[in-house]
Amino acid sequence: MLDDRKTAILTAVVQEYITTAQPVGSTHVAKAPGIGVSSATVRNELAVLEQEGYLVQPHTSAGRIPTDKGYRYFVDHLASPGRLDLSTTRQVGDFFAAAHGRLEEMLHQTSNLLAELTHHAAVVVGPGAAPVAVRSVQLVSVSSTLATVIVVFANGAVTNTTIDVDPAIDESSLGGAGVHLSAQLGGRHLGAVDIAPAGDPVIDRLCADAVAGIRSVASVDQVYTGGVAAVASAFDAVEVVRAVLQTLEQQFVVVTLISDIVNRGMSVAIGVEHGVEPLAACSVVVSPVVVDGEHLGSVGVLGPTRMNYPRALATVDVVSEQLAHRIEEG
Repeated sequence: MLDDRKTAILTAVVQEYITTAQPVGSTHVAKAPGIGVSSATVRNELAVLEQEGYLVQPHTSAGRIPTDKGYRYFVDHLASPGRLDLSTTRQVGDFFAAAHGRLEEMLHQTSNLLAELTHHAAVVVGPGAAPVAVRSVQLVSVSSTLATVIVVFANGAVTNTTIDVDPAIDESSLGGAGVHLSAQLGGRHLGAVDIAPAGDPVIDRLCADAVAGIRSVASVDQVYTGGVAAVASAFDAVEVVRAVLQTLEQQFVVVTLISDIVNRGMSVAIGVEHGVEPLAACSVVVSPVVVDGEHLGSVGVLGPTRMNYPRALATVDVVSEQLAHRIEEG
């Protein structure tokens, strides 16, 4: 635990480096609000903070920059996560008030909104459809041997998959299977019920194949990313940009990353804390989307460790809260 003076000096360095991306010298820190000591005293304290691993000096004659440990101390000792200005808060509220249509489209637009507000890559992990009640089911023939199963869920999500069908099966059997599935699943979770026999072996076979196919795809979390291009301007090293972009393209890695941070009870993972080596130069700020006490997804931003943590935390919190309200309203 740092004393008050070291905490104030470290905070001044972090805030200045976030703003300028330039090493911070003792003269500048001494002039920062709340410091109140000479440049010589600041230099001594900076040296101690460097020895203790909170700061590093990239060049002998340069100022200091924060390490991951320094950022972690800064985040953990924030007086508050920050507050969004009224204009931004109103923008988020207006966005969700106007959001209509399919859940998938709203989640995609939410990722773009979050990226626009933070200037970082944004990730929105929506709920897999499996834990959500079914509204309706429809089977549609696409060829003599294939049919599409379309399921509309209570939260507005629409999931579909393709199943093989016997060429001898007619439209009436497909329609009958859809009616039977809607009657069996309507208002219930896809994974929480066994389908009772319809009394027709053809319809029963179609229903079994449809449920197996839709359960498989509905259990997968939906992932939407926005503002990925912002990554390119956040880092000087081309290899870092390449590694980050390649990682963001791997949906399973992104879902696992976000889920792991949330499951660990963290809202911020800095540098190597998140355990994904290609993203070691990045921090991730996340907030769960909770509806009626159930965790249905997460929203987050990914950017350089030199991100504006107070603003990122405030933005992610407001967006996750508004998204939860919108999902709850249907």
